[in-house]
Amino acid sequence: MLTTRKEWVREVSGALGDIGTLLPLSLGAIAVAGLAPVPVLLGFAVFYIATGLYYRLPIPVQPMKAVAAVLLTTQVSHESLVASGILIGAIMLLLGVTGWINRVARLVPGSILSGLQLGLGLLLAGMSLGLMATSWLAGLATLLVLVFILWRLPAWPATLIGLGVSLAVGAVTGSPGLSLAMPDSVAFHWPELPGLSDWQQGFSVLALPQLALTLTNAILLTALLAGDYFGEQAHRVSPARLSLSTGLANLCLVPFGALPMCHGAGGLAAHYRFGARTGVAPVLLGAGLLLVALMPGGLSVIAAIPAAGLGALLLVAAVELASSKRLWTARPSCWPVIGVTALVTVWADPVFGLLAGMIAEVLRAAWVRRQKIA
Repeated sequence: MLTTRKEWVREVSGALGDIGTLLPLSLGAIAVAGLAPVPVLLGFAVFYIATGLYYRLPIPVQPMKAVAAVLLTTQVSHESLVASGILIGAIMLLLGVTGWINRVARLVPGSILSGLQLGLGLLLAGMSLGLMATSWLAGLATLLVLVFILWRLPAWPATLIGLGVSLAVGAVTGSPGLSLAMPDSVAFHWPELPGLSDWQQGFSVLALPQLALTLTNAILLTALLAGDYFGEQAHRVSPARLSLSTGLANLCLVPFGALPMCHGAGGLAAHYRFGARTGVAPVLLGAGLLLVALMPGGLSVIAAIPAAGLGALLLVAAVELASSKRLWTARPSCWPVIGVTALVTVWADPVFGLLAGMIAEVLRAAWVRRQKIA
């Protein structure tokens, strides 16, 4: 339980730590793909509140990045989006109920997970620099304030102060906010039942590319990072339970207009880096999203936050994710495995990074055995 004002301030600051990922992707999907804003925000609100109450730690909720990327670049029907959410939800639920996801987790060596963390951190850093490039003045000012507070004044609410600086500099320089091409008064609508072509598109175009990212980043790395940060407190945050919560959320919420959602190691790093230590942070963020969804003009308020400021938040989280303790304490023989995994993750995607890392690990193990024999 939180007992002091300082603890509450840190939880509020930590709650906002991951909006650098949440807002650009979700608002982008609303603006470009034409999704109804209220169901999208309500989906995140419900999942965040449920996550905070169940895990009692700052476990994040994020848009599924591969799905969001396809929505932003390709014409996909609402029915195909619903089909993808149901398919992903069913697969994740099956992996969690059977415990197969735990077996997968035990098969992946720590060096490969470190490489995946490093690669995903670099990918997030690239995305953050793209956001900051919309207004380097606002982005750099926000970043300097964040770094100074986190380094010299860790008890201060870095996220709140950083966002305030971003808004102030943005107002003076005219820095652009997140693009929102449609009002937030779009009515809630019941989705039509997906047809055969929708199921096919939902699986091949949306679900299949997303599953690899979900298994690595949202499940395996999130469980690993939670253990690093919280030790025994993270006993609930197992791969099986993360798989179950992801599956249930998508099965129950996507058919009603929510965007496909998952957890994520980068989001956990962001919440933790900016002060969150309990499940209060995700509950607070969920309640805030609920208020924004139901408040007239709420979406326009958050869309006014300069994109460059969100990029600065995201860059801090990217560095936190990439620089894991295992990365600095790894044996020298593991460095090539970590490097190969990270490079292929950045160049291609996490599933190819995982495969390349497994091959590199087999070669490393064979080399170590030969050295011992010699």
